[in-house]
Amino acid sequence: MEFRRIPGLPPYVFTIIDGLKVEARRAGRDVIDLGFGNPDIPSPEIAVEKLAEAAHNSRNHRYSSSRGIPKLRQAVASLYARRFGVDLDPDTEVISTIGAKEGFSHLMWVLLQPGDAALVPSPSYPIHIWGPYFAGADARQVGVGPGQDFVENVMEAWEYGWPKPRVVVLSFPHNPTTATVELADLQRLVDWARERDVVLVHDFAYAETAFDGWTPPSILQCEGGREVAVELYSMTKSFSMAGWRVAFLVGNREVVGALAKLKSYLDYGTFQPIQIAATVTLDEAQGYPLEVNEVYQRRRDALCDGLDRAGWAVPRPKGTMFAWAPIPEPYSDMGSIEFARHVITECDVALSPGVGFGAQGDGYVRFALIENEQRIAQAARQLRKGLTRLH
Repeated sequence: MEFRRIPGLPPYVFTIIDGLKVEARRAGRDVIDLGFGNPDIPSPEIAVEKLAEAAHNSRNHRYSSSRGIPKLRQAVASLYARRFGVDLDPDTEVISTIGAKEGFSHLMWVLLQPGDAALVPSPSYPIHIWGPYFAGADARQVGVGPGQDFVENVMEAWEYGWPKPRVVVLSFPHNPTTATVELADLQRLVDWARERDVVLVHDFAYAETAFDGWTPPSILQCEGGREVAVELYSMTKSFSMAGWRVAFLVGNREVVGALAKLKSYLDYGTFQPIQIAATVTLDEAQGYPLEVNEVYQRRRDALCDGLDRAGWAVPRPKGTMFAWAPIPEPYSDMGSIEFARHVITECDVALSPGVGFGAQGDGYVRFALIENEQRIAQAARQLRKGLTRLH
């Protein structure tokens, strides 16, 4: 049988490491999994309680609204006013999505078509590259990460590209490279986009996941931001609600309205009890992201301190739940898949190969901070023991 879109997808390289992990565990080995970024911190208790309560009400078993219930959109608008000083109209500038990946993918459908082009970060969270491709458009990769000026790279790629890209995808703090951005750089990008009829799409998945007193800026804080930009805010990492699939597209009302129209044909929104629970969580558990953040910061410190002792210098990330680690020089003859394979075989630690995020990531591996501090410290000790070329 002949399929469309599927044949062009590359093999998901993370499955290689996942297969080795499963094999090792079947053999009785205790593999510490720092690969897949699946949050392990429990969701807020109030979210669970409200979900159970709402699920018992049969009125909530009916179709919901694909835009999100009004109180949920109001709660998001209140969060943006409180957190970023941005006043959003919950009726026209906020829409609920079934997770950020769904929102992003369908957003590409309304912004792009065959013959169009988008500029996307590279290395990249895979959907940032494949979302434009699924819409039939060209995804042109722009360098981000250590030693890169992403904003400058975007401007240069637009200048020399043809046809001119009509969408720029960005995401800070960035997965996988943990690169950060300051408000002044976002303002440069907004000023540039306003002159060129370019839509900026900011995936703000790690809006609340930042360390050492640094605060990630929202692109909507920029002067003129809502003229050219939309932002995806997710409850996955900040409120540790990964499986709930609750996210929001906020910003430019024309873009939000276009996505709302498309979604009205595609879905009826997230299960209403989840929306009700999310509303109460946003309103009544405002301090939970800070608690989650403190856990990730302690884990980051445990990882970086342990790797330092092992002789593997890894930059200390200012945001995200990851560390982006250059393959140590004594192992530089290996690509990221071979190195990750070596680490799981010799150290019983699972990591994500950097090439899974694009060819530019091949000199790196990604650590996910998804185990407790003791397990992370143990992983660092196992790396020190198993990576014999480091000492």
